[in-house]
Amino acid sequence: MTISNEISGAAAPSAPNPLPVDTARALIRRAVTPVAMVERVALRSALGRVLAQDIVSPIDVPAHDNAAMDGYAFDGAALARCVDSNSTPASAVHAPLTLAVAGEARAGHPFERVCRAGECVRIMTGAPMPSGCDTVVAQEFVTRNGSSISFDDQHIARGANCRRTGEDLARGHPALAAGRVLRPADLGLLASLGVAEVPVRRRLRVAFFSTGDELRSIGEPLETGCVYDSNRYTLYAMLTRMNVEVLDLGVVRDEPAALEAALRAACESADVVLTSGGVSVGDADFTARMTETFGDVAFWQLAMRPGRPLAFGRLWPNGRDESAGSALFFGLPGNPVAVMVTFYQLVREALVTMSGANADTPLQFAAESSVAIKKRPGRTEFLRGIATRDAAGKWSVAATRSQGSGVLSSMSEANCFIILAHDQADVAAGAPVDIMPFDGLV
Repeated sequence: MTISNEISGAAAPSAPNPLPVDTARALIRRAVTPVAMVERVALRSALGRVLAQDIVSPIDVPAHDNAAMDGYAFDGAALARCVDSNSTPASAVHAPLTLAVAGEARAGHPFERVCRAGECVRIMTGAPMPSGCDTVVAQEFVTRNGSSISFDDQHIARGANCRRTGEDLARGHPALAAGRVLRPADLGLLASLGVAEVPVRRRLRVAFFSTGDELRSIGEPLETGCVYDSNRYTLYAMLTRMNVEVLDLGVVRDEPAALEAALRAACESADVVLTSGGVSVGDADFTARMTETFGDVAFWQLAMRPGRPLAFGRLWPNGRDESAGSALFFGLPGNPVAVMVTFYQLVREALVTMSGANADTPLQFAAESSVAIKKRPGRTEFLRGIATRDAAGKWSVAATRSQGSGVLSSMSEANCFIILAHDQADVAAGAPVDIMPFDGLV
């Protein structure tokens, strides 16, 4: 079944009604599958990669009971003998406990013999607990007198300050699950298990280019009516943050032959093809028409602002020859803000899933709108907002001064999206709105 058929006739590419954002998201989710290839990389090269298989702990961590702090290790049974035998349970008087220091244990240098009743061992953090000991009293609670110590047992309970074998990870138990994007703590965890190589998914390959006769690259002269191409730089940065393999194919002019050649070359070398510009209804928007000859496009327009002209489908380098492979296609709008909004609201999740990672749900919560917002039902709107929190912890948000889809400075100024739902109408000042912070997303 083609992607366009999965819409079940609700909205074909030529349909006049734009597709709701939630419908488009659902369609994209059904179309994406993770890359299948798995490779093994050295632990230090695994940061940001997607774990391809569950990691099961081959050892106990820690491998032995050990001290959680510097102090003195002893048999905690001695604590029960500190209560004055002449007192009643209700008025128990705790006598100081005195123990003879039998030796010392340091990390890598254990105390070799059994610690007997009435004895203790000077112990350092991380050192193996001596045989016969199950409790550590912190050194600050102890008074040392030559070869013995004494302390008030009210400062300590049996088993205190002792890390147990397998307390962090037990042998044979899962340590990390497949689909995890490996973070610095994960690399340290794997190192603690003695894992030198990690099975990860192949990096997703994403090719992108901009379209338009008016676009110039940085360093080229800027003629009248022309603009510097910013979309390739924002796309490059957004993709690089996702740790995918990035293929920048430059600027392609508004010429059918050039566009077709660029699209075919892109889908031969990449898993996903992104373009910016050329997907609206203008006479020079050839990208949409080109994909009809060697692609399957599910939708051209979305009921969203900014980002109405957005195409999604699949491309084949040689007609629809499945044996030659294919690539998912996202035809993004040309306006710079619309490129970023559509990427974060629709493309990013698809790339995460295709990379083999567990798709996360971006943080979203309610804030009070500090101003009234005009909104007509029938489309989802993503305003650029500046959210602040007062001393009481209450969040409020205001839209940036300009909301034009070509005003890229509004994205630099903002720290969140204000999300106005498809069926939502005008928002009164002081009413709650949903916001999606940029932190961790952008």
